[in-house]
Amino acid sequence: MARFDLGPGRTSQAVVHKTVDEIWLFVSGRGEMWRRQGEREEVVQVEAGVCVTIPCGTHFQFRSLGGDALVAIGVTMPPWPGDDEARPVTGRW
Repeated sequence: MARFDLGPGRTSQAVVHKTVDEIWLFVSGRGEMWRRQGEREEVVQVEAGVCVTIPCGTHFQFRSLGGDALVAIGVTMPPWPGDDEARPVTGRW
C-alpha cells in the first residue's frame, strides 16, 4: 500500500506496470486520471471517494486540478516487486 501526493497543477509521468494490478482510492483534491488498455481509452474525473482500478498492462497518468494536492491511497497486487516494475510510456498530457 502506498500514498500518492501530486501537488496543485502538477501532472504525473505516464507509466505502465509489468506484473502488478492496482486499486487507488482518492482521499482529497480533484483531478483526472487517464487510462489506456489496448484500444480502450478513458479519462476519469477523480476526487475524494472515487476509486479506480489499474490492471496490469494499462498505461496511465494523472493530474491535479485546482488549488489543492491530489492525494490517493493505492494497493498493489501482488506486492510491489521493485524499482523496474513501472516503465515510462507516452501519456495523454
